[in-house]
Amino acid sequence: MFSSRRAAIVALVAGFLSSAGAFAADSPSVTAVLSGSDVAVGETVQLQIRVKGAGAKPPAEIAVDGLEIHQTGSEQHVEMNNFNFSQSVTYNYTVLPTKPGKFKIPPQTVQVGGNTFHTQELTLNVADAPGGGGRSNSNPAQPSAGDLKRIGFIELIVPKREAYVGEIIPVVVRLCLNARVRFQQVEPPELNAQGLTMQKLEKSGHDMETINGATYDVTTLKTAIAAARTVKFDIPAVESKAIALLQRRTSSNRTQRPKSPFDMFNLDPFNDPLFGDLGMLEPRQLTLRSEPTTLEVKPLPPNAPANFSGAVGNFTMSADAKPKSAQVGDPITVTSTISGRGNFDRVTAPVIEDERGWHKYPPSAKFEKDDDVGISGTKTFEMVLSPNERQQAIPPLAFVYFDPAKQQYITLRSEALPVKVEGNALPSAPPSSAAANASATPAPTARPAQKPQDILYQLPDLGRTRSFTPLYAQAVFWLAQLLPLLGLLGFVGWKVRQARIGNREAQRTAALQHEAADIMRKMRRGDSSAHEYFAQASRAVQLKTALARNVDPNSVDEAVAEKTFSLDEAERAQLRRLFTRSDEVRYSGAQNGAGAITAEDRNAILHLIENLRA
Repeated sequence: MFSSRRAAIVALVAGFLSSAGAFAADSPSVTAVLSGSDVAVGETVQLQIRVKGAGAKPPAEIAVDGLEIHQTGSEQHVEMNNFNFSQSVTYNYTVLPTKPGKFKIPPQTVQVGGNTFHTQELTLNVADAPGGGGRSNSNPAQPSAGDLKRIGFIELIVPKREAYVGEIIPVVVRLCLNARVRFQQVEPPELNAQGLTMQKLEKSGHDMETINGATYDVTTLKTAIAAARTVKFDIPAVESKAIALLQRRTSSNRTQRPKSPFDMFNLDPFNDPLFGDLGMLEPRQLTLRSEPTTLEVKPLPPNAPANFSGAVGNFTMSADAKPKSAQVGDPITVTSTISGRGNFDRVTAPVIEDERGWHKYPPSAKFEKDDDVGISGTKTFEMVLSPNERQQAIPPLAFVYFDPAKQQYITLRSEALPVKVEGNALPSAPPSSAAANASATPAPTARPAQKPQDILYQLPDLGRTRSFTPLYAQAVFWLAQLLPLLGLLGFVGWKVRQARIGNREAQRTAALQHEAADIMRKMRRGDSSAHEYFAQASRAVQLKTALARNVDPNSVDEAVAEKTFSLDEAERAQLRRLFTRSDEVRYSGAQNGAGAITAEDRNAILHLIENLRA
């Protein structure tokens, strides 16, 4: 069944092609060309006869005195464009001159579809062998293995030969491969400069370029280097291993494959990868390398400013603060950006020139590069400040770098950042317990001395008339009965209120105990991030303190916790560090390592919290 289907498809395609050919087909033609008109004795050229049309019969042998001409194969081409059907065959011959002179290859007779066609006469000039005025062995279409420069080469471009310590030098590596050479494998170039800090080679471009009359496939790679010490560095040659398919050498150490005359029509059969299997090409391992160069590194000038961190380049700075208004103790985020070109790995956050009245947390950093290797870009820092007193502005920020073009240190300063901080200044140290209790309890006020009462008011008024109305009929009696009832009702209401208050306290205590137990379970698992772990640890201390002192846990700080629990000096210091680290990871970025925590630190914090006793 499969054979019948295949036969039907073949018959359908053949019928379509025959009908298309009957509808429109190119007229038969014959053309002969040589790959070159000037050669030397012992070198070969290629003769190609191209025939359009079916049923062609090319010449089997071509006899010319002084030339050895042999047929090497043929190639068929079938094309159809808008029902225009064309078929052509290219017959290949190798021409080997045996003596110098001017030779005429006569017209050749070719039968095409019952018609006779003749090629044009071709002329070949043959010079004597090399040493007698002959031409070079290299072929412009396919470079030989000995002509490594034409096969491929590497360019190492270092724009400067002198630099300062820490200065970033951009480096460009260009891998140029001849477009007419087939490469089976090309390893990425490697640059190994001992003593120099070098970034990874990054591919930044790919293009075709004409260099010295030949077309090259050029791959551009970029990197950057910097030196950490003053010395003259030898930058070695950049190398790349490659395997290329080159012409097989003959016994006379000459290449056999000449340039195809149909290169301009993209019909060169010997440029096809399949011809490597015919013995025309062979793989050769090559090492492409650049020229070495040197770099002399100079030291930075002495007497660098105190805030210099090693940044070398050309930079600008901007700064801003948010929010613009806050209370004493509230966090304010200061954002500063350093933009420009240089060694951003040594660019640190700008410093505050006057830190009095402020508590500073470690800054976070984020870098965005503007080029392929990170020489130019913008580095953004976020730093949290907490005011300890009323403030009207954040002091100016300063950043110091060395400019290699100006050969001097540059200090960038921002303007003072206006903010409005209100509230009372934070105490420098917590008051003692006696002082706190004294300040919490108001002093008793002096009561005026009571005037002694005269005992005579207890004596009966002898002038009052006594009444003989029954006691139960008097209003005083019923008023006297009402007073105990009101007292009883008041007592019952007080007991109900006390029960409700006790119930709320019990519910609050139970909620705090449940929250504390849940947090301790999370801390024992140890799968929380550093940010979450410090937040859980500080909250657990607040909850334990609130349960011990019956206070709001949100009002508990390290000072209240130290007073609540019996701690030695080491445990007090550990508790203070816990609250400090908790604030740092809350307000600072983890990029600078402010939030890093080890398993040993986790165990120590967990042991401290579990052993807190009032």
